[in-house]
Amino acid sequence: MLLPEPTGALSAQVIDALRAPATTGSFPSGPSSYDGDCLHDADFQLALWVLYELHYRGFDDCDEEWEWHPGAFACRAVLERVFVDALRAAGPVPETSPDAPLHERIEALVEAVPGADLARFMQREATLEQYREYLKIKSVYHLKESDPQSFVLARLRGVPKVRLAELQYDEYGSGRPDRLHQTLFARTLVEAGLDDTYGVYLQHAPATTLAVNNATSLFALHRRFRGAAMGHLAAFESTSSIPCRRIAQGMRRIGLSERAAEYFDEHVEADAVHEQLALRDICGVLGDDEPELVADILFGAFVCCHLEALDGAGLVTAWREGRSALRDAADLVGAA
Repeated sequence: MLLPEPTGALSAQVIDALRAPATTGSFPSGPSSYDGDCLHDADFQLALWVLYELHYRGFDDCDEEWEWHPGAFACRAVLERVFVDALRAAGPVPETSPDAPLHERIEALVEAVPGADLARFMQREATLEQYREYLKIKSVYHLKESDPQSFVLARLRGVPKVRLAELQYDEYGSGRPDRLHQTLFARTLVEAGLDDTYGVYLQHAPATTLAVNNATSLFALHRRFRGAAMGHLAAFESTSSIPCRRIAQGMRRIGLSERAAEYFDEHVEADAVHEQLALRDICGVLGDDEPELVADILFGAFVCCHLEALDGAGLVTAWREGRSALRDAADLVGAA
């Protein structure tokens, strides 16, 4: 994967810096102040996404020493502070009964956050071209699905560690490379006539899609956010099974192949199991073992639901207005 084209001044500064050797290059300090809406700012979100990607597969045209470079970390920390403030301001986190078991509190929170009904739109209304847009956008996460959560394993102990490892083993194909969920999604892309190259559709992802991905990385890469990371995972798994069934039904409605729907079929059953693992054995036990993390667990669950709803609403609104949901390539800095 090559470094992407920037979308504004901030991402241009970050990407230009990463094109230089880490031993001789300098790095921007990040914005001294920020008064915009970073959740809808593609320039901001792309800059942060690029810095996080250094910890995943990186970039072929980027010096790998940038991953742990103090300058890159300092810039990322500035962006993260803005991002965390925006996520906390997106609340309040819905109130749940403090006397209820934690898994029930997460379930109540998930129910309380309004959704975008994206899956129902895909099931009943989406055209083939809208499905292709949906798959392009979702590829930004699903081609590295579950990788963020693997960073959290070393930060857990006991039952939560074992259950997260169990969940991840399923996500990684239960020992079968051809069943790796990332591979299944790549197969869906090909069956839909799309490119399965990692990161190829990044430039088309809306700001809110990048925010969804960045929140996952933010929580996963910081030990202090391990509770939020697991709350986010529990909410994600709790809101996946039924939507995946609807999306698979929509794919068959428009005539895509059974192989195209296989990824979503897999998640109908798998995520129903993962939901209970994440709610009870990971978050429930983690909250009992470290009660000081309960607020963060609930915060992570809220962030997952809020950002997914924000992103889904943007897609549905665009399609119902007859527009593409893809970020316009003309927004790229230097585009013709």
